[in-house]
Amino acid sequence: MQDQTNTFSGLKVVDFASYIAGPAATTILSDFGAAVIKVEPPGTGDPYRQFYRSASNPVSEENYPWQLTNRNKKSLALNLKSAEAAGVVERLVRWADVVVVNFPPNVREKLGLSYEKLSELNSRLIYADLTGYGTRGPEADRPGFDGTAYWARSGLMHVTRDGNSPPTLPIPGIGDHATASTLYSAIVTGLYRREKTGKGSHVTTSLIAQGAWASAVWIEGGLNGARIHGSQSRGAPQNALFNSYQTSDGRWLLLVLLQDKDWTNLVSAMQLSPLLEGHRFQDATGRAIYSTALVELLDHAFSQQPLEYWKTTFDAARVIYGVVQVIEEVVRDEQMYANDIIVPLAEPTEYATHTVSSPIQIVGVDKVVPRRAPQLGEHSATIMEQLGYSEHEISRFLRDSVVQQHS
Repeated sequence: MQDQTNTFSGLKVVDFASYIAGPAATTILSDFGAAVIKVEPPGTGDPYRQFYRSASNPVSEENYPWQLTNRNKKSLALNLKSAEAAGVVERLVRWADVVVVNFPPNVREKLGLSYEKLSELNSRLIYADLTGYGTRGPEADRPGFDGTAYWARSGLMHVTRDGNSPPTLPIPGIGDHATASTLYSAIVTGLYRREKTGKGSHVTTSLIAQGAWASAVWIEGGLNGARIHGSQSRGAPQNALFNSYQTSDGRWLLLVLLQDKDWTNLVSAMQLSPLLEGHRFQDATGRAIYSTALVELLDHAFSQQPLEYWKTTFDAARVIYGVVQVIEEVVRDEQMYANDIIVPLAEPTEYATHTVSSPIQIVGVDKVVPRRAPQLGEHSATIMEQLGYSEHEISRFLRDSVVQQHS
């Protein structure tokens, strides 16, 4: 049931969570060898199985979000609302080192999946819960998603837009994947504490907490009475040298120049030495006051040459910039492959040969080669057998729709 050769070989995880953030945390554990059982409702399974069909996502015959977030796992289709499911849950919890849930507090109570109940079954259990808005307060039971609890509630959606344009929808999963890494670190912290004390623990995080952490520099400013600028216009930024510019072939690049020497270097590389004359752009204060005029001048200069020209010029002059890549470029980015950010699949398909690895690496330790994500209930009978159920009992569970087996 598990890989015996990696960092978390022997670690047993039950993933009761749905969608992205909770399951992605157990994916990271699986990347380092943990055995992960994903528990899903019979019939429909995790709703995330259908997410790739959403109109907002890139179109593919391959269920790529499911593969990304649920690789390496085994699927048990279990009706948690069934009275007979309680015994199965008990055996899973006694077997497990880690349990991950993301139901709102009131739902987990109804399903018998609270920390208080499960920790009685296994005193060494690391119980990891993820919520949208935290486990306390008036919104504790409110469902939360990446877009609402992380992106909108934290203020990120307000400031990551141009001027007074409407707030922009992010790529799905930005906050979820960041939160998954945090939940993973909480689980590992709990495991380390268990090594020291012999006892399990309840670890938790939320999308709203991760959103606040992501935007913490400005939130901290607000807590200290700082004057908040709010959203900026690209045409009149606080710093014209921390801004995006369009090239003659319609591409964009981002300048990130924060020191006076960077300004001199840029002007020299772009052959704009007249900008050093006069008082307007001599220092950071002047460049901030006259940022609109400076943007106009730089816009004109950038529009005279294509992206490749500016890349060659800036690389030679060591000007700090970033190309605003499109997804078609990202999937061919040599740096991604050289650093094992994009890695080969163990079982390539007609459409996919690689996947995105989790962002944590241990130097000198190979991760598990990403295996296929499971079909709904693909391993139900095998898991039930390994939990000690007889063939007769498994047949009854299947007949009564307590458990579903993929055919």
